[in-house]
Amino acid sequence: MSRAARRSPGVLPGFGLSTGFTVLYLCLVVLVPLSTLALRSSALSWADALRIVASPRALASYRLSFGASLAAAAVNVLFGVLVAWVLARYRFPGRSLVDAIVDLPFALPTAVSGIALTAVYSRNGWLGRWLEPLGIHGAFSPLGVTIALTFIGLPFVIRTVQPVLEDLDPEVEEAAAVLGAGRWQTFRRVLLPAIVPAALTGFALSFARALGEYGSVVFISGNMPLRTEIAPLLIMTRLEQYDYAGAAAIAMVLLAASFVLLLAINRLQAWTRTRTGQA
Repeated sequence: MSRAARRSPGVLPGFGLSTGFTVLYLCLVVLVPLSTLALRSSALSWADALRIVASPRALASYRLSFGASLAAAAVNVLFGVLVAWVLARYRFPGRSLVDAIVDLPFALPTAVSGIALTAVYSRNGWLGRWLEPLGIHGAFSPLGVTIALTFIGLPFVIRTVQPVLEDLDPEVEEAAAVLGAGRWQTFRRVLLPAIVPAALTGFALSFARALGEYGSVVFISGNMPLRTEIAPLLIMTRLEQYDYAGAAAIAMVLLAASFVLLLAINRLQAWTRTRTGQA
């Protein structure tokens, strides 16, 4: 019976055919463009490549891009889990509208979101006029870059954590309360182990999306070299100057650093799942 079940045809093709199409698709969509990027940057000598990728302007753009992306992803994890909890656990008037608004950054063109955020947080904007007297510059500053990256990355965390919370039976929390656990103890011992892998996945997705963001940041950042210039903008600047090899070299730095960071997050996620399974 088991041998017949293993031989029964499934909906998808067999392993060999499916694997072949998968590898071909990944090669055409991912590996070939990335290999072309590496080939472009190899046109530079080691000295020229080091001069470009380690210039003060490039280092400043790396610090802003990675720092703002990490900060935005961390903020999104904190508030994204809270929003996902509210949407998964409570029923209230307007819930469907709130649930739809969560996906708005997905559908909104990034240039439009950048213009909107700039209008809100600039010196004469709705919020900026109140923040400027307090010394808080919400536009044309690193804070403005972080705000834009937080805006475009929030749905990734919410849509990753929300299904996990919806699948988690509320009776588990009630059982913990009946056994004498407090709210913080229930969250730490029951809810947190279940949502940590999903939260890490949302963090990785939000970070990766923020690192490559261009349209929404280019308006609110001010694009001041050494201060508010992000790495994708520096790449675009070199492309406009027809310096394709230099742009490819900077892109390779972002690619390598983001790959290492995402790999570390995935390993941490796997370790968390293992510890949760053992517990």
